Amino acid sequence: MAPAQSQQQHQATVVSPDGRKVVDEVSGWLRVFDDGGIDRTWTGPPEALPLMQRVEPYAVPRDGHTLHDLPGEGEPDLRVYLPETKDAGRLPVIVQLHGGGFCISDPSWLMYHHFYARLACAVPAVVVTAQLPLAPEHRLPAQMDAGVDVLRRLRSIVTADTGTLEDPAAELLRKAADVSRVFLVGDSSGGNLVHHVAARVGEDGADAWAPLRVAGGVPIHPGFVRATRSRSELENTSDSVFFTQDMADKFLAMSLPEGATKDHPYTCPMGPNAPPLESVPLPPMLVAVAEKDLIRDTNLEYCDALRAAGKEVEVLINRGMSHSFYLNKFAVDMDPTTGERAQELIDAIKNFVARH
Repeated sequence: MAPAQSQQQHQATVVSPDGRKVVDEVSGWLRVFDDGGIDRTWTGPPEALPLMQRVEPYAVPRDGHTLHDLPGEGEPDLRVYLPETKDAGRLPVIVQLHGGGFCISDPSWLMYHHFYARLACAVPAVVVTAQLPLAPEHRLPAQMDAGVDVLRRLRSIVTADTGTLEDPAAELLRKAADVSRVFLVGDSSGGNLVHHVAARVGEDGADAWAPLRVAGGVPIHPGFVRATRSRSELENTSDSVFFTQDMADKFLAMSLPEGATKDHPYTCPMGPNAPPLESVPLPPMLVAVAEKDLIRDTNLEYCDALRAAGKEVEVLINRGMSHSFYLNKFAVDMDPTTGERAQELIDAIKNFVARH
């Protein structure tokens, strides 16, 4: 099987204004230059740009929550959603691992904000997000390492002694978070991280992470694929600039270890190159699968493999929906069916958290 290398087509050489040559490109999203430089300036349809605008933090409540940034010195920068609740008790924690094919995205973007702010209030739960390292500058497993580091920093903050945290937002997090009930939620490639970060924590053992406990995982349209195209990849078509077959192919070529194919365990944990799932310590899983997703079939294959391995897994089918549909705020707000499916997803996560 050929390595997962991006297939460059014969085309005119593109030269940037500063004279650098573009040697590879993911249309709209990313350009790689001959000097190794990367440009992630959005060049796709301008109507999509508002979804990629940064949402600034706010300590004054909006729509039932506050939003705080916790910069890290040598640790992951965290973004924290704190819902307003009448109950003075601690709340479960949702740790969001963002998608973007391991190559793009920022959790401060509006596309993530509108969904995770809503989820924080609906559950209710503390939602913690973090900017993960991006490929091709940082290939896998850098993103998995960062996901584990996010949990380490979360545990460090919550177990700190009263009065020792200098950042007021960190003190708010310390008081609000119940780290014995942490749920990993990942969008697209972030769903891959849910599996692998949860497995790492499980391998370390409960004592190594106490009092933090990963109580569940929610991969949403995870980027699980094989080197051979699935039926859904061959038959479904993408109706979104946010996920195409070309994007998936090129982003994985840039993010998987050099020379690896899509059959690598990072993208095919149910394949023959991965550890047997029976041996992988995983928490209960809720897997969301979009009916019209290009990678629907490999998502379902992952779910079947978990069941066959004796793992606790629930599956939510997003009927009539495409990959990461719920992140498109405009569609969620204006299309009744998309809005209904997004609410079903929120309700399913809320119910899953309540039962674990």
